[in-house]
Amino acid sequence: MLKEKLSIVKIGGNIIEDDTFLKAFLKLFGNLEGNKILVHGGGKRATAIASKLGIESKMINGRRVTDAETLEVITMVYGGLVNKNIVAQLQALKIDAIGLTGADANSITSDKRPVKEVDFGFVGDVKKVAYKSIDKLIQAGFTPVFCAITHDGNGQLLNTNADTITSQLAVGMSHLYETSIYYCFELNGVLKDINDKNSVIKHIDSKLYSELLEQGIIADGMLPKLENCFDALNHGVKTINMGNTNMLTQENDNFTRITL
Repeated sequence: MLKEKLSIVKIGGNIIEDDTFLKAFLKLFGNLEGNKILVHGGGKRATAIASKLGIESKMINGRRVTDAETLEVITMVYGGLVNKNIVAQLQALKIDAIGLTGADANSITSDKRPVKEVDFGFVGDVKKVAYKSIDKLIQAGFTPVFCAITHDGNGQLLNTNADTITSQLAVGMSHLYETSIYYCFELNGVLKDINDKNSVIKHIDSKLYSELLEQGIIADGMLPKLENCFDALNHGVKTINMGNTNMLTQENDNFTRITL
């Protein structure tokens, strides 16, 4: 039996920060055919508001340390300000969106990250996606908009990486749908040469991925992103696309498609 298609789109901080960019992106997202889910972060906005409140943001290896005060700010910013602004703008485009954290409908539960060398505080690693509950919303005609917050099932909210939420949602929903992920960021895709914005590698499969790792072309921030991608592909996700927001248009093929 052929499965229906589901697109899961993740947007990063720079799009959220710029109202014009955000409006243009949401229009593209709205034009995507079929079932869809949107996932967003909001780290830059959270950092700015924390600093206005006199709360210092601590980062280790590019990851935020989430103490109790920071968790309050993140909950307000991701789950409130950013999420509801996106939902309202989608409603203006006649898309019946519903804003969610992982706690809503018990949709995404996480374990608090264990302390090893670093105590990241209230940070969650995704344990379970309640894909049947999320599907009830899709079947009712809603477009879910998830922010980067999950919960542990015992009343504790947890700050959770938005890329990870995206891939785990896609893995969960692939029980019911043919799922594709779109990671929207500033670059045109995965680049052969980091200094040449046009050196997009248009298709990466497992074989090429191994070669690019060996050559050191995939390094730094791209490493965890692509590890995440292949993990999702090995667990039922059909395709993953990386590039700027123009990859959501039919005419554009200048982005990276990742398959097994």
